[in-house]
Amino acid sequence: MAGTDDEGVLRSKRSATRYQILVGIAERQPAVSQREIADDIGITAQAVSDYLQGLIEEGYVRSPGRGRYEVTKEGVDWLIGRTDELREFVAHVSEDVIGQVEIETAIAAADIDEGDAVSLSMQDGVLRATPGTAGSTTAIAVTAATAGRDVGVTDFEGVLDYDLGRVTAVSIPRVQDGGSAAVANGTVLDGVADADLVATAGTEALVAARAAGLDPDVRFGTPQAVSEAAVRGLDVLLLAVADELSTHLDRLREHNVNYEVVDPAE
Repeated sequence: MAGTDDEGVLRSKRSATRYQILVGIAERQPAVSQREIADDIGITAQAVSDYLQGLIEEGYVRSPGRGRYEVTKEGVDWLIGRTDELREFVAHVSEDVIGQVEIETAIAAADIDEGDAVSLSMQDGVLRATPGTAGSTTAIAVTAATAGRDVGVTDFEGVLDYDLGRVTAVSIPRVQDGGSAAVANGTVLDGVADADLVATAGTEALVAARAAGLDPDVRFGTPQAVSEAAVRGLDVLLLAVADELSTHLDRLREHNVNYEVVDPAE
């Protein structure tokens, strides 16, 4: 009878082993050595024998004589189905997973054609691609782009040379401890001149920023946003309520980002 095992090869060790055994039989039929198959896939000969018995009962294999096995039409159909599944998975890994890892996105500093060699730099926290190989880091464009548009680049050579940003952190008291009213606006404004990005964490911090005439760039997800911005070379002014500041500083230390904590009362 036809088998009913529809579980994918990649989801079940049993299905994966059955797949390997069927391939081993197809390669060797009609004279099949269970020991050779066992050695090929790393299981015991007894395990191969047990699997073979199940494959015969399900109609995927037939045995015209001792030591002789053949894959049936049902077995071939099952192999084809599982092989198509594996082929789709490999295509997904090659095109979607590996491709995404190997290809970065940059902003084109000028018109770039697919296949052009480009130099890479970090500006305003964004990777930029300039036609030519004058820079210390080069790559190849995998898409075409006009100036100011996004372009895909790969085949990187060299090390991208740029300085990490610095974070100036102002701890804002919780409302029960005085809140934004306890902050000297001059303290907040002192960190603005060199800041590429202003981030606030907490309502008191947002109010303190607005009282100082600042419009925050980031208000949510700030631990990740602040550290990523600094890693990309941006200087950040961070206003965070006191009990959230430690989370931000821990993340900055993890990424080796320099920071300074400012006393808001001064």
